[in-house]
Amino acid sequence: MPLTLRLTPMQTPAAPLQAQREGHLLAEVVGQDESSCPQLPLYPGEPSELIVQLENQGDRPLDLQLQIEGEFPHRWCYLALETRRLEPGQRTQAVLYFLAPQDFFEQPSFSGAAQPIDYPGRVYVTGRPTEGQPVTELVPFSLHVRPRSLYLDYLPGVFGEIDFMGRLLALFEQAFEPIVQTLDAMWAHLDPLTAPEALLPFLATWVAWPTDVPWGSDRQRQLIRNAVTLYRWRGTRRGLQQFLHLYTNLPLDDHHIEIIEYEGRGFAFGDTALGTTTRLGGGKPYHFIVRLRPTPDHDLDKDLILRIIDQEKPAFCTYDLLIDPPSQSSEL
Repeated sequence: MPLTLRLTPMQTPAAPLQAQREGHLLAEVVGQDESSCPQLPLYPGEPSELIVQLENQGDRPLDLQLQIEGEFPHRWCYLALETRRLEPGQRTQAVLYFLAPQDFFEQPSFSGAAQPIDYPGRVYVTGRPTEGQPVTELVPFSLHVRPRSLYLDYLPGVFGEIDFMGRLLALFEQAFEPIVQTLDAMWAHLDPLTAPEALLPFLATWVAWPTDVPWGSDRQRQLIRNAVTLYRWRGTRRGLQQFLHLYTNLPLDDHHIEIIEYEGRGFAFGDTALGTTTRLGGGKPYHFIVRLRPTPDHDLDKDLILRIIDQEKPAFCTYDLLIDPPSQSSEL
């Protein structure tokens, strides 16, 4: 034959692939002995390649036309051909890319008998010379869709030589692997910043944090994670400033969150020295001022801030809350 054709699978199976037999052998479909038919394993979501090698052994140039047939969905296959014209004595190759969908085994239509996992195919190459009759070469191949099984790595190597064993273990792996992955990522479920939102009330109970709160989930995550620190500094200037920082997302500094404590005792009996321990007009004992200077991108809820201050301050203290307009703080 002036035109030779050879197929080379780029992925080799770990075990000899056993084709499904439903009324006839797969080898009978492709038209040759099963052992000599190129077998290409196809793992869902992973591309596989089949190299088509062509050689013109004649003395005239050939215009190539390549065609693929098979029982597999044609959307799985993509052809890349180097050249459409083959000179005498010249060699070239084409690449057949196959890609099964990631959810192949999870599709509703899939069942052991309803949807096959082995597909016969043929590669036709027709060479048309400038004069004379065209020549056609045919080579069959077979695709075998198989699941990946990590459990084979924990068994003796002899089990990896059985195609059925990998498919059997994949059933158990599909059932248990999500549990294993959850255990591997358990740390993320215990961190309030990465835990699922449905788990936040459970994490809040660990640190005795209230769940019936008006702030959003993002603020709640930050507050639950820092709850122990807030408890440690509750009733202090530092604790109140930290709480307001976590809720308002204002910078943790004395400019944006300023807490001014009144240092006098107000009216008191006892010895006094005019001009040193006296003050005209007196003042409020145990009184402080909270002054917030938000930036234009901060939207503060005054009622909620008042609730936070009432919760965090000592019961005997009084206070005033001042919130500067954003435009004024942006000029500072």
